[in-house]
Formats: sequence, C-alpha cells, structure tokens
Amino acid sequence: MEDIKVDLKNMKVPKISKKKITTFILILGIIVLIFTGLYTVDPEEVGVIQRFGKYVETTEPGLHFKIPFGVDKLTKVKVKSIFKEEFGFRTLVSGIKSQYSKSSYTKESLMLTGDLNIADVQWIVQFKVKDPYKFLFKVRNVNETIRNLSEATMRMIVGNRSVDEVIVLDRKEIAFKAKKNLQTLLDKYNTGIEIVTIKLQNVNPPVAVQPAFNDVNSAKQEQERIINNAWEKYNKNIPEAEGKAKQTIEQAQGYAISRVNSAQGDVQKFVQVWKQYRNAKKVTKRRMYLETMQEILPKLDKVYIVDDKVKGILPLLNLNTGGK
Repeated sequence: MEDIKVDLKNMKVPKISKKKITTFILILGIIVLIFTGLYTVDPEEVGVIQRFGKYVETTEPGLHFKIPFGVDKLTKVKVKSIFKEEFGFRTLVSGIKSQYSKSSYTKESLMLTGDLNIADVQWIVQFKVKDPYKFLFKVRNVNETIRNLSEATMRMIVGNRSVDEVIVLDRKEIAFKAKKNLQTLLDKYNTGIEIVTIKLQNVNPPVAVQPAFNDVNSAKQEQERIINNAWEKYNKNIPEAEGKAKQTIEQAQGYAISRVNSAQGDVQKFVQVWKQYRNAKKVTKRRMYLETMQEILPKLDKVYIVDDKVKGILPLLNLNTGGK
C-alpha cells in the first residue's frame, strides 16, 4: 500500500469574502433572534417577563417578542385552568370509574369536633390563578401554602360544630364558610389565588366507632319518625277538633239569636193582641178562640160535639170506634 503525501505548502485555501461572513453572521443572528426572542402565549395562559431577574410585565395571549440571549426570561402561567388539592384521600386515575390510593391520610383528615368527638373529613379545594405576579413572586410555595391554610381553616370550622352537624346537618354551610375564610387568608398572604369551590367528599366517624355511630343514627331516625308521626296526628286531630268546637259555638250563637228574635216577635205579637183585646174584648176573645180551634181541630182524629146541657154522656160513647 503506497503512502499518500500531501503538500500542504502548495495547497490553496479558498478565500471567503467579508461580505459573505457578514451575511452569514446576520442570518445566524436572525435565526437566533427568532428562536430566542419571539414567543407565543396560548389562550389559557399569560406570559410573565423578567429582565435580569426583575419582573417587567405580563403579556396576554398571542405572539410577542422579548430580548434574547437570556436577558428576558419568560414564565407562562395558566390563569384559566382549574387546579385541585385533595385532603384525606388521593386520586390515582380520574374518570367514570376513578381509582383512589389505598394509603391512609388520616393525619390530615381526622379532626376534633366541638362536642369532643372525632370526624374523618375528606374534602377537595379547587382554585385558579387570578394574579400571576403574586403567584410567582409573593409566596415561595403556593401549593403548600394552600394545603396548610386549607387544613387550618377546616379544622377551625369543624371544631366549632358538633359531630352530627359536621357529618349530616351542616355540610353545605361548612363548605361555604371554609371557602370564604380560606379566600380571606390567601388574599392576606398575597398568594394571587382565587378559590373556585370547596367540596366535602366523605365525612364519617372513624372506622373503629362507625358501628356504634350507625346505631346511634338509627335510634335518632326512629325517634324523629315517632315525633313526625305524633305531629302528623296532632296536625290532623287538633284542627278538626277546633273546627268542630268553632262550629258548635257558632250554632249556639245562632240558636241564641234565633230564640231572642222569636221571643221578641212573640212579645210584639202579644202586645198587639193585648191592645186589640183592650179595645174590643168580646170580639178579640172570640177571634182568638176561633183561630185556636182552626189550628187544633185539623190535628184531631175524632171530634165529638156535645151539648153543654147534656149530663152523663160518657157511658153512651163508644170510644173504641172511629167517628167524627
């Protein structure tokens, strides 16, 4: 194999003009400028620009330019996304059939109620970023701050209520008040976070006392059922009795008014008859006798007309036979 010798002294290197070098540098600078200076912000985001580490501005969705070569630093913040923190449980896979972690998180879910009982409270905090500047620069670890403040808020609210109120009666009120109090604390610490909702998931007594708690609930439900039945009978019978009493009183009052009016009418009638009798005694007496007979005679089955001069008439009458 023959050795190949290259004569470097006589080798000619092609010359590159300054114009080509300048053009190449210019094109390279434009490419770097495009890839490091231009940036796009998606519709659900905003861009936060830092210049030499200092906050400069917040840019809205769209195409923007920043100083390249590390002078300006871009941080995108999702301001329209809803984030979630879970307490007392963890979701492994969300969907129609969500899968949850089997690990125990009782350290954050077991709480002391106002009546010195223990409740296992599981809840969700949903939030979004409302102020990107505060979110990035005012709090070192926002998620940890949300968790600590949320747990403190929930423990305070649960501690002011009985176990029955926490588990059954006041769940919506507890969630509403927790949202309000947590938002107040987050605003106080300038976190730039807006709480969307707080939802209580499962609120139960500890596993060890659940059977006894269920027995107590069954007894209370039975008590409420008996009380409701009693009130149902009360609401049915009492109004009916009051109605009958009122009806009886009204009937008595009507009867009294009728009797008074009838008596007053009889008095007026007697006075008129008396006046007529005083003016014409014989005529009035005969008229009264005739009117009385007209009223009595139609009611009699048998009528006997006897001469007032006849004596011993009774043995002659056969009272068992009909006659008129």
